[in-house]
Amino acid sequence: MARQSDLEEAAEAADDLPDPRDVIGKDEEVPLGEVFDGTFITENTDFDTFDEMVAASPSEATSADELGRIPRGEWDEFIAETTDFEDEEAFVFAARDHWVAKKLGLN
Repeated sequence: MARQSDLEEAAEAADDLPDPRDVIGKDEEVPLGEVFDGTFITENTDFDTFDEMVAASPSEATSADELGRIPRGEWDEFIAETTDFEDEEAFVFAARDHWVAKKLGLN
């Protein structure tokens, strides 16, 4: 997993990084399934997919599309119990760094 400092170091050491506009458009949204891909989820959680993780949470949400239905406090506690992270913020930033590193070919 590429933590922010690891990502920065990898980017500095890289010979040739793509132009950011070639990686993602200015107003383009990144699907949750890409950020929380199977590799990230299996390496850092007790689950195989992000949908499976959301469905196992203590809420009525059954997929990533319903993530907003999970109360924040419950989600933070669930993340702390079932992942390598202490809360949602750490989980999200690690997934973001994983996605960026993959897009830049740094993994």
